[in-house]
Amino acid sequence: MLYAIFISVGFLAACGGFLAAVLVVAEKKILNYGSCNIDINDGERELTVDGGSPLLSALAENSIFIPSACGGRGSCAYCKLKVLEGAGFVGPVEEPHLTPEELETGIRLSCQIKIRNDLKIRIPKELFAVKHFRARLVKKEMLTYDIAGLSMELIDPQTIDFVAGQYIQLESEEYKGREEVMRAYSISSVPSDKKHIELMIRRVPEGICTTWVFDYLREGNELYFSGPYGEFHLSETNAPIIFIAGGSGMAPIWSIIQYMVEEGIQRDAVYFFGALTQKDLFYTDKLTKIAESSKWFKFVPALSREPEDSDWRGELGLITDVVKRYFPDTSAHEGYLCGSPGMINACISVLTEGGMPEEKIYYDKFA
Repeated sequence: MLYAIFISVGFLAACGGFLAAVLVVAEKKILNYGSCNIDINDGERELTVDGGSPLLSALAENSIFIPSACGGRGSCAYCKLKVLEGAGFVGPVEEPHLTPEELETGIRLSCQIKIRNDLKIRIPKELFAVKHFRARLVKKEMLTYDIAGLSMELIDPQTIDFVAGQYIQLESEEYKGREEVMRAYSISSVPSDKKHIELMIRRVPEGICTTWVFDYLREGNELYFSGPYGEFHLSETNAPIIFIAGGSGMAPIWSIIQYMVEEGIQRDAVYFFGALTQKDLFYTDKLTKIAESSKWFKFVPALSREPEDSDWRGELGLITDVVKRYFPDTSAHEGYLCGSPGMINACISVLTEGGMPEEKIYYDKFA
C-alpha cells in the first residue's frame, strides 16, 4: 500500500513539473509580447525591451540593478519597486511579501512581474549609480573559525564610489550542481580606497554562496558583484553614537569607524560588539588601538557564553544587558545596529526603553 502511494505521489509530482515546464516553454515560444516600453521615474529613463522577461532581469540587462539576493525566486523580497502602470495581478509567490499598505501604493517584487505590456515604474535615483564590477580576489583570510575576510581588487570598472555602511551583491559561481546566486554583503573597507573592496562573510551551513566562498573561491580568482546599495550610513548630526554589532555585522560598523578616523569626525562613540566566546572575537587589537589613541571612541566587547573558568576579564552577558548597564539613558544618542534580525530587534527595544527615539536608530539586518 505505502509503495503504491509513493508511486502515485511521485507520478503526480512528475506530471506537475512537466506541465509547469511546458507552460514556461509555451509562453516563450508561442506567446509573442513584442517590444515593450518601460518608463522609469516619469521619463528620467526609458527602455525598450523584449516582452516575456521578468522585470528584474530586463532592468539588469540595461545596467539598472535592483537589489536581489534570491536569484529572482521571490523569497528575499529585496527587489521591491513601485509600479504605476502595467504590473498585472499579484501572484501567490509575491503576495506574502507585501503589506496591505504596499499593495495599496503599487509596491511590487520586480522579479515576479512578467513584462507583457508597457510599464511605468519608479525606483530610487541612487540605483542609477549602481554598476556591475569584475574584480580579482587578492586576499582571503580567516578572521574567526567561521568568518572570512575577503579583499578584492577592481578590474572593470577600476574604481568604485560608496558611502561607509553600504553593501554589494556578490555573485557566486556554479559548483557541484549548485546554481549561481547573488547574496548581499556589507562593505568593510574605507571609502577612500576606491580600487579595492573588502568583505566579512560568515559561513552559513549549506549556504550556496558562503560554501562557494569558503570552499571554492581562491586568491587570484576573478569574481563579479554589483553595487553599491543601501541607505545605512552615518548621519550628519553631532549626536553621540552607540554602535552595536555581532559577528560579521562588524563589516559596515568597521567601515564607518575607519571613515570617522580618516575624516577627523570626533563624535563621542561607543562600540558594543557581542560574541559568544573569545574565539568569536576579531579585530579587537585594531579597535583597541583606535580607542587608546582617540578620546572620542570606546570599544566594549561582551561575551555571552564564555566559560566561567576562562581568563576573560571583559564584559559578560547578553549585549543588550551590557548596553543597558552602560547607558540607562539613551535619549541624547543615535544608534547604529548591524546583525541578525533577533539581535537588532532586542537592541531597538533596549535603546527605545532608554529614551532613544526610533527615528534615531539606524540598522542593517543580516537575514
